[in-house]
Amino acid sequence: MDLGQAFKHHTLIGDGAMGTLLYSYGIDRCFEELNLSHSEEVLNVHRAYVNAGADVIQTNTYGANYIKLERYGLQDQVKEINTAAVKLAKQAASAGQYVVGTIGGVRGARKQAISIEEIKRSFREQLYCLLFEKVDGLLLETFYDLEELTTVLKIARKETELPIIAQVSMHEAGVLQDGTPLPDALKQLEELGADVVGVNCRLGPYHTIQSLEDVPLPEKAVLSAYPNASLPAYQDGRLIYPTDPTYFQKSAQSLYEQGARLIGGCCGTTPEHIEAIAARVKGNPPIQDKVVPIKEKNEVRLSRTKNDRPHLHEKAKKGRSIIVELDPPKKLKTERFLEGAKALHEAGVDSVTLADNSLASPRISNTAMASLIKQKYDVDPLVHIACRDRNLLGLQSHLMGLHTLGIRQLLAVTGDPTKLGDFPGATSVYDLNSFDLIHYIKQMNKGISFSGKNLGESTSFSVAAAFNPNVRNLNRAVGRMEKKIKYGADYFISQPVFNEKQILEVYQATKHIDAPIYIGIMPLTSARNAEFLHNEVPGITLAPEILEKMELAGSDREQAQAEGLSISKSLIDTALDLFNGIYLITPFLRYEMTVELTHYIQKQTAEQERKISNGIHIV
Repeated sequence: MDLGQAFKHHTLIGDGAMGTLLYSYGIDRCFEELNLSHSEEVLNVHRAYVNAGADVIQTNTYGANYIKLERYGLQDQVKEINTAAVKLAKQAASAGQYVVGTIGGVRGARKQAISIEEIKRSFREQLYCLLFEKVDGLLLETFYDLEELTTVLKIARKETELPIIAQVSMHEAGVLQDGTPLPDALKQLEELGADVVGVNCRLGPYHTIQSLEDVPLPEKAVLSAYPNASLPAYQDGRLIYPTDPTYFQKSAQSLYEQGARLIGGCCGTTPEHIEAIAARVKGNPPIQDKVVPIKEKNEVRLSRTKNDRPHLHEKAKKGRSIIVELDPPKKLKTERFLEGAKALHEAGVDSVTLADNSLASPRISNTAMASLIKQKYDVDPLVHIACRDRNLLGLQSHLMGLHTLGIRQLLAVTGDPTKLGDFPGATSVYDLNSFDLIHYIKQMNKGISFSGKNLGESTSFSVAAAFNPNVRNLNRAVGRMEKKIKYGADYFISQPVFNEKQILEVYQATKHIDAPIYIGIMPLTSARNAEFLHNEVPGITLAPEILEKMELAGSDREQAQAEGLSISKSLIDTALDLFNGIYLITPFLRYEMTVELTHYIQKQTAEQERKISNGIHIV
């Protein structure tokens, strides 16, 4: 009887964790490479599961693909490692037992870190190695990203008629990390040709059972479940899974009653766990009928009302919009900052923006200052969020806090690395980059957490993305803008520009983009300031005539400031004809300069509108 027929007539027992046992032996390295260097240890693990009663043995190839092996410098040994793995599993298997070629998921929280094309190439290489060795079936396991799993499943189904087991992994019971309900995901996999659909990893028996309660019996496929032993504990520098195999035996009965026909174990499980499963359900006739309880749908409450202020991207689409950056202080004195925020608000700016420790230098929390100026002056703050300083847990918590404070305008940036700042020995986190962060913020706007959990209320963030026109290849920068739009960016805020020609070039390169662009203008304060920007800030080049003008101003602060404002006004005149959004950057908390430029923009805008109303054509 082949594996496909066996699923139709029997409840089969899968094996347990390979890495857990090898790790317990003191081996902490690339487990797949052990197929070559320590084959006897791998063979012994397979035999232990065979003796425990496993019907389906998976090859030790979870991470034996080009992408994951490259981390260890083993990317050129994909064929050798996979070939050896199949031979070892077959050597251990007895008559009536089946060997499935295991291929694990690649993507984690960062969807865009590895492209689908890279995944396809890596998957095909490993797939062909396993098929060449004549496995009895394929096991696609630990896929958190549904797009990745559906992509590789299509390839596998096209290449072979062997049974395919397709298993997703969840951070939260019953829902994938993109918010897709588990029943919908498994139905999709069934429609794409998977013979077995199910879940594995991350969750222990309790939450795995809970997840399957909502899953009806598939029409053509069958269900599988490979839960972790439990939640891991961290003791003496090692991860351990303390679950009693007796509890696993009881859980196996519940999984069987939920319709699972293939039951095994994932992280933390041992031959003792598999033996307990086999003792309870091995060979049982499959469940043929199942009643799925009807549950009330958890509605997501919308947080935004008709009375809320329009978002910045909405303002910039309809007309002139001015935002001004006023960075939080580096010292604990806040009077000057608060004066500036109040003055800018009274001048009529649409938002005061606050950077998130730009250049990796610590400042007072921009969230604290944003909340303060919102409460004191009714300012609509735009808070920058850098991926550098917070992991996934911290980022989601931070966003939930911003929402609770009523802060709706965000700028998502990757963030300058810590080695550039005041603490070069500090750690840069970068669980996400700006693309991923934009994606997850927009997921929260649907009421879905980073892990896929229902938040009970949708956030209503407007998400800005950074655009740097100060690069050699402007088209490449525009390509990044287009990609950020795909990830959900509502509008863009540019790095400062310092000449009219550059503004025209940016307009020509981006005029096909529908998302509004706020052009950055930063007034120069002195010749020294201009020389620093020109010579030491990557990507910024000042025209010789601008450097000369600032040099002529000499050391007279007022004269230098007046010249800096004059240069900025000239840039603004060009920008106003081409862009609705203007982004003023306050230098060194000199808010008087950006207040003056705000009034200038308003005056020039009013003059433009007057000419238009009088029928005067503006070139």
